[in-house]
Amino acid sequence: MNARSRVAVLTVSSVLLVAVAVAYTVFHGAEPAPARTSGGTGDGRRLQLLTNGRLSYTSPPGSRRVTPVECDRAYAAAGTVACLRPVGALSAGALVVMDAGLRERRRVPLTGFPNRLRVSASGRMVAWTLFIDGHSYATTGFSTRAGVLDTRTGRLVKSLEDFAITKDGAPYRNRDANFWGITFASDDNRFYATLSTGGKRYLVQGDFAARTVRTLAPNVECPSLSPDGTRLAYKSAIGGDPKKGWRLSTLDLATLRTAPLAETRSVDDQPVWLDDRTLGYTLQLSDGKNQTWALPASGGGRPRLLLDNASSVSPVP
Repeated sequence: MNARSRVAVLTVSSVLLVAVAVAYTVFHGAEPAPARTSGGTGDGRRLQLLTNGRLSYTSPPGSRRVTPVECDRAYAAAGTVACLRPVGALSAGALVVMDAGLRERRRVPLTGFPNRLRVSASGRMVAWTLFIDGHSYATTGFSTRAGVLDTRTGRLVKSLEDFAITKDGAPYRNRDANFWGITFASDDNRFYATLSTGGKRYLVQGDFAARTVRTLAPNVECPSLSPDGTRLAYKSAIGGDPKKGWRLSTLDLATLRTAPLAETRSVDDQPVWLDDRTLGYTLQLSDGKNQTWALPASGGGRPRLLLDNASSVSPVP
């Protein structure tokens, strides 16, 4: 066989190999995606998040590590990772508390659909909200249950509805009381949350040890305490009507003055402080895809897309 013939044979062989590879991919599917996929913040920020319901981590520069751990909601702080397990056709939901290596430390069976989840800055207190009836705060007749786990003592409060309520300075009790969106202060005792009763929504301040809450301000939902403990970021119903959507604002705890933020789209999420000056929040697109956006907490600036295909974001030290 002369040189020209050998070249022709090699060329034909190469074409056949490429064709076989393409056919195999088409009929048998591509190889599983690697653990690291594109999707980091690009600014050196390390975050924990959910990617299609799987616990993930940004790994600068610009990449994402996706784990096999499945959660409907997730949050992390100071080496404590909390996960609300999805409710399946054959399985009930649960709160799973893990260490930084994702080794399970505690599991609490729960009934309801995961909605909100927070871990205190020390990693000690884990707080969650479940929908018991309904799936949206904009509908009527929904019911929630908000609970807290003290990971240090093991104390479990399955519902804040058992706490004594002081409303407008007077003791208050009503069977329609619902709580959601808990956020803890640095002492792991004082907390803030939303109380819904009598068709209205209120910001409450709670004392975990005393099992009490008291109202502070109206129309404040899903509060999130700033790292320095001086402000709350939250969503508020437009015109007091959740059917019109929500806007993000901050509240100065010393003066109770509010400041609207630059995001004008409706945000149905509990915002997270990415640092002292920046808030993160999730928006769900019409096709069901989640995006995480970032926004200055000062009230200026403009929103920017932080992560595509991402929800339940929390900063990782």
